[in-house]
Amino acid sequence: MYKFLILDAYDRKGRTALASAGARAAGDLYASLVSAYRPSASLEIIHPADADTSIPDLSAYDAMFWTGSSLTIYDSLPEVRRQIDLTKEAYRRGIPAFGSCWALQLAAIAAGGSCRKNPKGREFGLTRGLQLSDAGRAHRVFTGRDAPYCGFTSHFDEVESLPASATVLASNAATHIQAAEIQHENGRFFALQYHPEFDYDEIAALSRFRGHGLIEEGFVEDAAGLEAYIAACQQLQKTPEDQGLRDQMGADDSVLDVAQRHNEIINWLDIHFPKA
Repeated sequence: MYKFLILDAYDRKGRTALASAGARAAGDLYASLVSAYRPSASLEIIHPADADTSIPDLSAYDAMFWTGSSLTIYDSLPEVRRQIDLTKEAYRRGIPAFGSCWALQLAAIAAGGSCRKNPKGREFGLTRGLQLSDAGRAHRVFTGRDAPYCGFTSHFDEVESLPASATVLASNAATHIQAAEIQHENGRFFALQYHPEFDYDEIAALSRFRGHGLIEEGFVEDAAGLEAYIAACQQLQKTPEDQGLRDQMGADDSVLDVAQRHNEIINWLDIHFPKA
């Protein structure tokens, strides 16, 4: 039986804010995602941002799964440094890792890369026009992935530079590094800037969580526009076959079909942790 460690990268304040907006905890989202494809695996969720979290012996786990976070990777805060140090330790121990959003930034920083606030602004809802690099097209994790494709997203930071040991696998016009694999010391970290664990219900909840910023930055015009966007997300989750709503939201099967949305993690698990 595989034993997996899920690292919910939100701090306590962020987790509380998510819950108040009706969003699921990031660690629970990842647990649901992983257990859907490896139901017999043993899963443990921890919160590495919290000072009172007891970090278990990493050698007891076959892999680590990192979630997104509302923290900022280049802020010199204990909540951030603890997670960078833990990622460095995982690289040293050679523990394979997979993650989303914050995870890509974390993987890059821990291996010597850099991150910044995206000069092109926030990406939210869908990231569109994702294209695979030559390395991405050849990578087994992207088997079955047709480009261009979409992904669910919520971020305003990006990886600025990767360490020499890393490979860019996917990009688009909004964010140059949308997927990468980083080999560092003894470990390998596969990470996406987008979120395979999200669906449109989660985007609706995150719209409430990020509502003030979405209005302030012009993603929606005002509070009424925000509510209309939330309602459209919720309806598309209920009726993914609605072509008019698909067109309105710019969505396609790459996010609305569950198998396509989960393509990368399905393949990653099959490569590293085959079914018995």
